Amino acid sequence: MLSASAGDAPGTDPVAAARVLERALRDEIHRTGLRRGVVGLSGGIDSAVSLILGARALGAGNMVAIALPVRGSSPSSLEHARLAAAAAGVELRVTDLAGVGDALEAALPGSGADRVRRGNLAARARMIALYDLSAAERAMVIGTSNKTEILLGYSTLWGDMAAGVQPLGDLYKCEVRALARVLGVPGPILAKAPSADLWDGQTDEGELGFTYDDADRVLYQWLDLHRRPEDLVKAGVPEALFKAIHARVLGSAFKRRMPLVLKVSSRTVSMEYRLPRDAGT
Repeated sequence: MLSASAGDAPGTDPVAAARVLERALRDEIHRTGLRRGVVGLSGGIDSAVSLILGARALGAGNMVAIALPVRGSSPSSLEHARLAAAAAGVELRVTDLAGVGDALEAALPGSGADRVRRGNLAARARMIALYDLSAAERAMVIGTSNKTEILLGYSTLWGDMAAGVQPLGDLYKCEVRALARVLGVPGPILAKAPSADLWDGQTDEGELGFTYDDADRVLYQWLDLHRRPEDLVKAGVPEALFKAIHARVLGSAFKRRMPLVLKVSSRTVSMEYRLPRDAGT
């Protein structure tokens, strides 16, 4: 872990963040005419925090929590999803998507032999299930992506990135952990290694090649505090670490934008013709 003073690391007040996010989440969902939310529970800290925030914002009776295990999912993930649902006061539903994944892999030659392709299929299958459930329940899909994941592009486009609202998207991973403690996320979830639970033994930090704590400090100093890369390296950030993070941030920029509309007219959607998200509500 990088050594740095407290001022060099993100440190949003978790109590204030909880209060702001609850109100904003409720307002955003109600603005659309909906009154309910749905969260896919992976058994990890991010989805647990999103569910508890949703329950506090909308009421536990207006939240739908569902676990969507795929082939290779850890049994402990389902156990932790049950703990998160109980902490939020929400009944957990479980839909096993192993058969769906098998069918997709059979229809798409080679996908099952490639862990990244297989993981992307699983993430997108989960999102199909979540959006179908959101239609059945008239509930908005509440996302679980945090700021660190979004900046690093560590997510599946049209998979776990897809949501109606992202309550954790402006909180670094370390800030989500602090918020989780304030919200009463159970200890076993706080202590576990972060994982998308896409295959046996998969961990986020193992795939990334660096820890979330190190990524948070580098991203915060570089992007929030506007410190120059050469100054970060002089201050002790390993050059290889900065280059790895820099490459991920720049290489995933396309994931943070809606698809580009190529311009041929004088009034183009998303350019000259732009409406606010809440237009008409």
